[in-house]
Amino acid sequence: MPELKQLDAGHAPAVLAFELANRAYFAASISDRGDEFYDQFADRHSAMLAEQEAGGCAFYVLVAMDGSILGRFNLYDFKDGTANLGYRVAQRVAGRGVATATVRELCQVAAARHGLHTLRAATSHANAASQKVLTKAGFVPVGPANPADLGGKPGTWYQRDLALQP
Repeated sequence: MPELKQLDAGHAPAVLAFELANRAYFAASISDRGDEFYDQFADRHSAMLAEQEAGGCAFYVLVAMDGSILGRFNLYDFKDGTANLGYRVAQRVAGRGVATATVRELCQVAAARHGLHTLRAATSHANAASQKVLTKAGFVPVGPANPADLGGKPGTWYQRDLALQP
């Protein structure tokens, strides 16, 4: 059974492998991160851990039984009990309910471990799979998202009150 774990230094090789293996798949629905992201991954990973340690965000990975990464789930921009949610799952598990189940679990973790009461997530209008995940996980549309936040694509912000169970 896959396990949701908070990101640590030991996850770096598996996270990079996940990102590289799924790069084309991700680029089909969200903006590609570019070669620099992969070339400077070690520095980026260290910076994320420092940011997490400072308390403004929390990064999670869904780890398979074999140690490979099935998904990344990030809580960021903590402010007044609210945070933004971003996530991506491996192509090999897409469409199997993995993202929905993990987002639901992360909602519980966000409230219990991080004291959050509201999560927000933006998705492009073209990303029907992400819209479905958010809706099934108890999020509701709350307004338009700035295309600058979605790689130039129009989209919608979704929000979930963590006191409510889906």
